[in-house]
Amino acid sequence: MTLLTEKRTLLTVITEAAIEKNLLRDLKQLGVAGYTVLDARGKGRRGVRDAAWGEAANIQIEVICSRALAETVLLDFQARYYDNYAMVSFLQDVEIIRPDKF
Repeated sequence: MTLLTEKRTLLTVITEAAIEKNLLRDLKQLGVAGYTVLDARGKGRRGVRDAAWGEAANIQIEVICSRALAETVLLDFQARYYDNYAMVSFLQDVEIIRPDKF
């Protein structure tokens, strides 16, 4: 049996939990079919971020989609949020099964 895969792009966004509702609204408006949201903790240029306190909480949003859609989302987020919020985003090539889900 051979595993059949297709290529997609994984978009990961790590940012402030305070803007989660706005980001999820934007993803829907941009045509994203699905996403996963996780609580995130860590340390970076802006110091330690702890998910335990709402004001300082971070989230991680993951989206698997086409490269074109991932780039559209990143350009939108960059224009709307990068100047005013702590946000890190990156893209990775992934291979998926069940491409109809994405």
